[in-house]
Amino acid sequence: MKKLRIALTKGRLEQKTVELLERAGLNCAPLRDKGRKLIAEIAGAEFMFAKAADVVTYVEYGVADLGVVGKDTLMEADRRVCEVLNLGFGACRFALAALKGSEFYKGYETKTVATKYPRVAKRFFERKNLDVDIIRIEGSVELAPLLKLADGIVDIVETGTTLRENGLEVIETVADISARLIANPASYKLKRAEIEAFSGLLSKSLEKA
Repeated sequence: MKKLRIALTKGRLEQKTVELLERAGLNCAPLRDKGRKLIAEIAGAEFMFAKAADVVTYVEYGVADLGVVGKDTLMEADRRVCEVLNLGFGACRFALAALKGSEFYKGYETKTVATKYPRVAKRFFERKNLDVDIIRIEGSVELAPLLKLADGIVDIVETGTTLRENGLEVIETVADISARLIANPASYKLKRAEIEAFSGLLSKSLEKA
């Protein structure tokens, strides 16, 4: 049986994935007690730990066969990988938001939108056939409408508390987001049986949740 190498996004997605594996009956002590190790092995599979954007890169280039990453990262990265399974956890959404009562879609002037996710925002407005100016912001994107830099923002929204506390409101949902199991296209052909077995293991664990 061919060994799989699986890249996990450090942090919450990593923890949730380990919980799924434990629910499937696997001993995940090497993953939980890895210390500063960046690679650990359980059940004949090698797990590596990286930041979300790097997980997608490792899978795209085939140094990892599989990866667990948020749909938000996949949408913005736009890489050549296969989505194998929606894991469901880490659920939130991309949303368009603006100052409360500002009527974002009113008028004919070109709107300015601030975001950490310019590709996601660009595709969203292209689908609407709307011409917008997109400004990339790395920090607290909610500041942009407050400082009159932008008419609206496209950002990840979980509870909406930060938006409300800063006088913003959701105008429209752009896309729903959750963690996904992704695969390298070549690995999916060469290690299909192993990948489907691992995916099936996670699917059964999700059913038990």
